[in-house]
Amino acid sequence: MWKTARIILGMDEATTLQSNIIWELRFPRVLMAIIAGVALATAGALMQGCLGNPLVSPLTLGVSSGAALGAATAIIVGYSVVNIPELMVVGNAFLFSIIVVGIIIKLGDMNSISAETYILVGIAITFISGAIVSTLQYFASDEQLSQLAHWSFGSLSRPDLVNVLYISYVVLGLLPTALKWSWDLNALTLGGDEFAISTGVNPRQIRRNILILTAFMTSIVIAFTGLIGFVGLAAPHMARLIVGNDFRKLIPCSAVFGSFLMILADTLGRTLFAPIVIPVGVMLSVIGGPFFMYLLLRKRS
Repeated sequence: MWKTARIILGMDEATTLQSNIIWELRFPRVLMAIIAGVALATAGALMQGCLGNPLVSPLTLGVSSGAALGAATAIIVGYSVVNIPELMVVGNAFLFSIIVVGIIIKLGDMNSISAETYILVGIAITFISGAIVSTLQYFASDEQLSQLAHWSFGSLSRPDLVNVLYISYVVLGLLPTALKWSWDLNALTLGGDEFAISTGVNPRQIRRNILILTAFMTSIVIAFTGLIGFVGLAAPHMARLIVGNDFRKLIPCSAVFGSFLMILADTLGRTLFAPIVIPVGVMLSVIGGPFFMYLLLRKRS
């Protein structure tokens, strides 16, 4: 470990093999784990705050189901908005998840501006997307089913260093905007829509803005990694147990917890049953679920 650190810091000379392992395999994976944890945990905290529901996450609000529909369309139907073979699934997953969030926002505005409407529309879209994906799987070949299942497990090894750097620029570029809305989210969570309006906050506008921001932040990650849903739900709750409901502290703390969960799950998935690698999405649920329950029960007691 210390040898690797010295090579990364430029203190030691690396052989060709060491350089390839560090810069082409290990470093992109670790950086992707950090950025994915930051993006998904921040998106979860923002969604839970603006919609006032602790069970909301990118997985439950339709973003992930849209990405799965886009991936299934590329893998099974063979249609993609991107003609580059390596990016067909990525392009479809990103575009479809953005479209799903756009539909949720539009339908939510047509009925009312309440937070419950967005949640219910998101659940309905999730079921519809799941039904379409199941139908496509029914007609898919064994190879296509295997490819779609492998994508849906979630993996940090798919994007290379260049892709990870682009993802990092997008996520880190959106974080200041998320932190800027901390006061508005505090107003929403303290007294509801009426109190927020009295303080000059527009609940409808802030919900639209946050849903759009979290859609971009989540989509750019899961388009490359596949479905990783637990972080967006659990990390904000873990942070809330430590710093409370003040979003000025909750958002950065959630990002830290998200990165920690992703790195821990990926490390254990690669080492527990080596050389077999357990996908990070599966490992997060296996390890994070009991740990999350322990924290909640310990806090309650």
